[in-house]
Formats: sequence, C-alpha cells, structure tokens
Amino acid sequence: MPERALPPGSTIGILGGGQLGRMLAMAAARLGLKTHIYSDEADAPAFDVAHTRTVGRYADQDALARFAASCAVVTCEFENVPAETLQAVARAVPVLPGAKSFAVAQDRLVEKDFVTGLGVSVAPYVKVDGAEDLRRALARVRVPALLKTRRFGYDGKGQIVIRGEDEIAAALDAIGHAPALVEGIVPFEREVSLIVVRGQDGALQFYDPVENVHQDGILAISRAPARIAQALAVEARTIAGKLAEALGHVGVLCVEMFARGGDRPALIVNEFAPRVHNSGHWTLDACLVSQFENHIRAICGWPLGETARHSDAVMTNLIGSDVDNWRELAAEPDTAVHLYGKAAARAGRKMGHVTHLYPKS
Repeated sequence: MPERALPPGSTIGILGGGQLGRMLAMAAARLGLKTHIYSDEADAPAFDVAHTRTVGRYADQDALARFAASCAVVTCEFENVPAETLQAVARAVPVLPGAKSFAVAQDRLVEKDFVTGLGVSVAPYVKVDGAEDLRRALARVRVPALLKTRRFGYDGKGQIVIRGEDEIAAALDAIGHAPALVEGIVPFEREVSLIVVRGQDGALQFYDPVENVHQDGILAISRAPARIAQALAVEARTIAGKLAEALGHVGVLCVEMFARGGDRPALIVNEFAPRVHNSGHWTLDACLVSQFENHIRAICGWPLGETARHSDAVMTNLIGSDVDNWRELAAEPDTAVHLYGKAAARAGRKMGHVTHLYPKS
C-alpha cells in the first residue's frame, strides 16, 4: 500500500460532470470523502451531489490550476480528456489513472497496437489515411468491414460499415476524412466485458464478466454473469489483468471483448476504457462494493473492496423517453432505479438505469 492513504475528509477532483462523475461522487461520499467536479457544462448532473463545482473550459489553464490546488488526487469520468488538461492538472496534484492509460485508449490504432503487443487477440485491422489506403486495406480484412475514426468514438459514433469498394468515398465522407483504421468483422456468440480494478500497490480485483446487448451502438442491457464457459471467464480475467499491469493503471479498467464459440472458444478484445463503465453499473446493487467505490478506494490508496456478486443481475439503460416509465419501474419487485438528474430526455441520451436482481445461480 502507499505510505499514507488519503483519509476521510480529503477532496477528490473529478474531470467530467456526467452520470459517471455523479456516481463516483456518491461513492466517495459514502466513504466520508469530498468531491470537486470540473465540467464545461453548467448543468452537469454530477454537480447535484458534489461538495464543490467548477464550470470551465478544459483548455482554461488558470481554472484548472485553481481546481487542482483544491484536490488531493484527481481522476476522470471520460477517456477523451485532452492531454493538455491532464498535463496542467498533473503539475499540481496526482492524476489517477495515469496519462498512459488515456493516451492509449484515446487512439484506436494505438490501442490495437498496444493490445496485440501483449499477445492478446483483436480483430484484423489496418491503418487508413485515405481512399487508396482503404482500398488496399479492404483486400486484407475483407468485407463487410468497419471503418472507424482513430479518435473520439463512443456509443457507435465515428464508425461506419463498408460492404464493398463502391462505398469507399461515401464512408470517408461520413467520418469527415479523419485519421482512421479499418477493422474486419469477426463472428461471435456474445459481447462480453469485464471490470478490473488495480490498486496503487498493484493489487488486482475482478468483477464477474457480463454479457452486453447493444442497440444502435448504445449499450442497452448487461447481464451478470455472462453465459460463457468458466475457461473463458478465467481468460477474460487474465487479459484484463495483463492490460492493467502493462498500463500501470490505478483504478477501474473495463475491457470489452467478443466471445467466439464452437470447438475452440476464444475471446477477442474490442477495446478498453480506462474508467468506470456503463457495463459495470450492475455492481451498485449486486455487489457489496461497487465499481465506483472501488475506483475511489484505488485512487485514494485504500484497500480494495470485495468484488464477488451476491446476486445475479440484469442492468437496463433508460435511454431517451424510457425514463418516463420511472413510476412503473419503481413499483417492480427486486428492482433498483437509478436516475441521473438530467433535465431533457433526448433520443439516444442515457437518462438512468434499472437493475433487476435474481438469486445467484
């Protein structure tokens, strides 16, 4: 363990004020810790539950310096925090996870290279800087394939399916001719993810792998545990631990994977997120210590908490107008309702989630 864990009463800075920042702040409060939220949005939902707030641009060096001076440690609720922002804050206070985790996760090509460098399987991929690159790449990965921007992709954004060479020009137009890669589409039985948390002392704890269902590129449902063989569950933990160790990561890391069936079951890594993750929301209700609390524990130098689930769970996102059914959802038995305090329910916007609990299988 570090020489001195942060004591209750310490202030944790969080860059980003969305629902993940909100749930991190609530977990910190449970441990007697304060939070200071920094966001560029005046109506950030995390502000409702934070001790201190700052509204400022992520390029505002003076505001960032004042924010950092008030905190004992700083973390992030989203992975696309500008590198300059992290550098400015890190000059005054530790930022955990460290810069390497964000630098790798922010660029899909760098991320793929990093994962394959560890001997972990990913879908076939090729760097793309223009039409000729893409034409040659399609011959290697075969169609249908996914063209993805290297940066700023989430919830299905920044990617498009290509089914033939005649779609090359339109696909490049769709992503704004941004630096990209093309990725082969691999057959799989299930999309799974696993949350690992790594402490400052290098200790690792793993939550059970979960099975995810996406709709229009947005996570809709996570089921815990995933319906995969025990050997694959062990492999998922091995992969996640290997990534966390190689990054020197401190805090929660989510690794998203494709599970292939057949005679030779295997896992293929899709991507990872160096932060608490939507597919780990079920841990709030089905585990003694959630992913959010364990992230706070890790960055503050506390012992990591228990990650075993006491119940099976199905987490369902409330997207857009789904939140209008809050009254009916609140009346359902064995169901926990989590609403994020967002004012406007727009299409595709995550407004909350519900978790249904079942006896542990």
